[in-house]
Amino acid sequence: MRILVTGGAGYIGSNLVDTLIADGHEVFVVDNLSTGKITNIQHLLGHDRFHFVNDTILNEELMDRMVAAVDQVYHLAAVVGVKYVVEDPLNGIYTNVKGTEVVLEKAYKYWKRTVVASSSEVYGKSTAVPLHEAADRLLGPTTVARWSYAMAKAIDEHFAFAYANKGLPVSVVRYFNSYGPRLDPKGYGSVIAKFITQARLGQPITVFEDGQQTRCFTYIEDTVRGTILAGTVPAAIGDVFNIGSDQETKIIELAEMIRRLVGSKSEIISVPYRNVFGENFEETRRRVPDTRHAKEVLGFYAETPLEVGLRKTIAWFREAWPRHKLAPGRTDLAGYFDPGEEG
Repeated sequence: MRILVTGGAGYIGSNLVDTLIADGHEVFVVDNLSTGKITNIQHLLGHDRFHFVNDTILNEELMDRMVAAVDQVYHLAAVVGVKYVVEDPLNGIYTNVKGTEVVLEKAYKYWKRTVVASSSEVYGKSTAVPLHEAADRLLGPTTVARWSYAMAKAIDEHFAFAYANKGLPVSVVRYFNSYGPRLDPKGYGSVIAKFITQARLGQPITVFEDGQQTRCFTYIEDTVRGTILAGTVPAAIGDVFNIGSDQETKIIELAEMIRRLVGSKSEIISVPYRNVFGENFEETRRRVPDTRHAKEVLGFYAETPLEVGLRKTIAWFREAWPRHKLAPGRTDLAGYFDPGEEG
């Protein structure tokens, strides 16, 4: 097929593109490289079944042409990462909501099967773990910018289901802490990337608060497989799926595991949220997906144990980012890291 991947130069998007190319499809990518990287798709430039456009999904004329030319759409383009959302909530809201509106409007116009990438963030502060796709959402006040991303992704889902009610073949996937090769070594959008880089540089591994908050980490191969299943299984149309592992891990345990696997002597230290995000910030303590629905409908479950996935990720970091490339000439890394997407 001819497939469009928005955000295809990003971490998840580029890995998805690789799999689609390997499966024999012709792939078109639209990415403005605001957070995506040309290095993620460099190896595909010049490939006869790969086409890249450096532009924004907010360009409606472009998106009209692109969607019209393909058979299917995977919409992954978005502003992500807690730090970036908190620092510029307006950009996050506008890009995530308006961008999805544009993509779905064109998909509906030309009647193309579409997968919309959402996030576990939509569950907010809910403590009803494991979190089922139909569970109630619990968010903090609108004065806390932290929750604007959750709201924006929820609106994206509402758009998708509104079009589904009109018959559009669309599905939604909610990602739970994906990790693996091509994560940004600075820690953009990933606590795992942050910890690996800190451990490799021998710098303190910075854990927020007491480190007892938990997350479920999903290796990229599992993330991509779940995404493709949502776009190909007939019964997935009009539905939403948690794409994640149900292996719950404390952040302090994650830090200790990464330190051990890297072979680092880094100290693990506690950092208050307010030091990074300011006083007006809220976080959720546990986020665990209910994976039954994805298994029943898609036949999906995360296969990669955390330690196995971490070993592969660390090996990639060592090859792609030798230590001298991480922070050349720097001894003080304060402010160097995105605090990481622990949501």
